[in-house]
Amino acid sequence: MDRISALRNVEEALRDFEAGESDLAATEQRVVTILRTYATDFEGEEGLRAYQATGDGRAHGLVVVAESESEARERIADLLGEAPSALDVDISPV
Repeated sequence: MDRISALRNVEEALRDFEAGESDLAATEQRVVTILRTYATDFEGEEGLRAYQATGDGRAHGLVVVAESESEARERIADLLGEAPSALDVDISPV
């Protein structure tokens, strides 16, 4: 999915919400799905996938796109301003 398609899909989801054809929870799920598809489907970018951190602390629930679990751990650590070795979380594909 390219950027323009993703934006159009998000706009459609918002229109449905504004028209009362979709509730907030369904709209949120729809937008998350669009974003996840966009983030993991870059043209020419093979091997990218979404990874989520689970465990205690600020990293819990964060989702990043990376080529591997170790790269995902580094990206999450960068987002939080911590060393990758300091993260007490499991990293798994979403």
